[in-house]
Amino acid sequence: MSKHAVVQAAELELLESSTRSKPARMEELLHPAFVEIGRSGRHWTRAEVIEALAVEPMRAAPEADEWDFVELAEHLVLVTYRIRSGVRRSRHASVWDTSAAAARLRYHQGTVIPPQFQ
Repeated sequence: MSKHAVVQAAELELLESSTRSKPARMEELLHPAFVEIGRSGRHWTRAEVIEALAVEPMRAAPEADEWDFVELAEHLVLVTYRIRSGVRRSRHASVWDTSAAAARLRYHQGTVIPPQFQ
């Protein structure tokens, strides 16, 4: 499987409630230095994300499309994509560290797409 396919599969796994609710799996997927800027603008640490997602209500995974991958360095991949969940749309950017046996998410940011740009 290509590096981009591995990263995309991991991103899709992170959208699934069955993954998000399992702290041990989240610890495997999130790099120890992981940070997130949420759609609200809030800064999240790795520990805060794992704690919040463990109690998040189960939900259907949103649809993701418009995937794009950029090699930032030998072991860093930037992936961008769009999420559609009901009438809500958002764009997402993640940086994945692929230097170890399994890819780990280092940084994530989500941005709401206002209705006039959807």
